[in-house]
Amino acid sequence: MQINFSRQEGRVPVTVMQLMGDLDASNYTDVITKAQETYDNGTRDLLIDLSKVPYVSSAGLMSLHAVVLIFAGQSMQSKQTGRPSFRSINAERDGAVRQHVKLLSPQAAVDQVLDVVGLKLFFDIYPDLESAIQSF
Repeated sequence: MQINFSRQEGRVPVTVMQLMGDLDASNYTDVITKAQETYDNGTRDLLIDLSKVPYVSSAGLMSLHAVVLIFAGQSMQSKQTGRPSFRSINAERDGAVRQHVKLLSPQAAVDQVLDVVGLKLFFDIYPDLESAIQSF
C-alpha cells in the first residue's frame, strides 16, 4: 500500500489522500496513522481517492470508518496499548462529519463491497475529482 497526499483548492482547501494497492489487514493501521497525522497537522476536509485500490478487506473497511472518527475529533490511539481503538458506526452521531471525509472513484469491486456492507449510505462518493472538491 502506498499513500500519497495532495492539496486541492475549492471553496475550502481539501487534502486528497490517494491510496494505491489492496487495503487489508496488512496495512489498515497505516491508513489510520496517516489520517491521524494529517488531521493533527490541521487538515479538516479529506477526500480519500480509491481509484487505485482493487481490493478492500473488512480491516480496510474498518480503517475508512476510523478515518471518519478521526475527523470527528476522536483520537484512535488507546492510552494503554497504543493500538487503534474502534467503535461501531452510528449514522446520527457520525453523520455530521461525513461532510468532511468523502470518497473518490472506488473501483467496481470496491464499490460493490461498500454497497454490500452499507457504507455507501454512510459515505458521500464521487466519480470525479472536480465534483468531489466542489462538494466540500
